[in-house]
Amino acid sequence: MTNERNEKALTTTDEPKNAIIDDRGLAFVVYVLYLVGYFTGITALIGVIIAHLQTASASSILKSHNTFQIRTFWIGLLYLVVGFVLLHFIVGAVIILWWFVWSLVRNIKGLLALNRNEPITNPESWMFGD
Repeated sequence: MTNERNEKALTTTDEPKNAIIDDRGLAFVVYVLYLVGYFTGITALIGVIIAHLQTASASSILKSHNTFQIRTFWIGLLYLVVGFVLLHFIVGAVIILWWFVWSLVRNIKGLLALNRNEPITNPESWMFGD
């Protein structure tokens, strides 16, 4: 009988579950995963999955960051695909260079805004969120 009570006590608690990382921390992690993605590639995919999953439950400030991060990934992927398709021509290298600078600026601007606890002004922008 005592074992049953102990097991029940372990499985049902009245305490709220505390997240290891809060939503703001997860937005920060996504930006870091994107930056690491320049070297690994796969971490950017993990980052966009996290951003997609977090969007529904995020506050308005963090939702703007999640939208910005998601668009950074998908628009950046478009630039990369077009750049690699056109790599036989000079314009492909220019597009890939543009993707690198564009995505780097977006990630840094996002990190800085997140650090100041500010939303991205225009997260739907194709440029830098201004």
